[in-house]
Amino acid sequence: MVIDAWIQHPNPDFMRHEMFASLLRWMGVNADQLPPAIPDAFTTGVLEVAGVDRAVLSAWWGPQGPLISNDEVATMLRAHPDRFIGACSVDLRRPMNAVREIRRCVEEDGFKAVRILPWLWDLPPDDRRYYPVYATCVDLGIPFCLQVGHTGPLMPSEPGRPIPYLDRVALEFPELVIVGGHIGYPWTNEMIALATKFPNVYIDTSAYKPSRFPPELVSFMQRHGRKKVLFGSNWPMISPADCLAQVDQLGLDDEAKALYLGGNAERVFGL
Repeated sequence: MVIDAWIQHPNPDFMRHEMFASLLRWMGVNADQLPPAIPDAFTTGVLEVAGVDRAVLSAWWGPQGPLISNDEVATMLRAHPDRFIGACSVDLRRPMNAVREIRRCVEEDGFKAVRILPWLWDLPPDDRRYYPVYATCVDLGIPFCLQVGHTGPLMPSEPGRPIPYLDRVALEFPELVIVGGHIGYPWTNEMIALATKFPNVYIDTSAYKPSRFPPELVSFMQRHGRKKVLFGSNWPMISPADCLAQVDQLGLDDEAKALYLGGNAERVFGL
């Protein structure tokens, strides 16, 4: 089974947001040419062609409100229950609302994770505003997913530095399962150190094709980190087919390859 640990099904307003100007430029997309609505097939078709069995579909919530709402993701989950795994997002400024929303998404709509992007809030993950979210994730037995490393969008990168911020979270919440997406570059060694140090810390490789993986990450995946790294694409920013086409370049043995492409995600997301 192939599981993509990080994708989005975007809406046009999300794609047109000014902070994504750099990404659209890299993708060769003209924001003015986006359609008024983006059909499900935009995402399901790409996964089908790539041979991706399931994908973690992410909501986005920032200080300005939801960019991709939990209800939009829930609609996709109901329409394609065998394809998508839901990752909800919440408003860090309203802790009790955030706790209630996570519980609603998990208990009513079957979401399997929470995802928040520290750069979107300009708040590192050890900020007090995350802590009710962490406690709720532990209580519900779901992972907390976030971005680590520098930002492609035109936003500050410092909140994505793994040490000291994420290190402190893992120390204070040892039961919390943490998935750091986007590998942590240029602090990849810091992220590898955390995944080695803490049993419940993982890395997903979304936003990078295998040809761009740092050598130290490849070495980690080949050896003692084979159970700690998850495949991800970050669609629509990168096509999952393009990522999967390069996996054999990593030199993984059969066990490590199977764990990377799906086995680790099955365990982490409780599938």
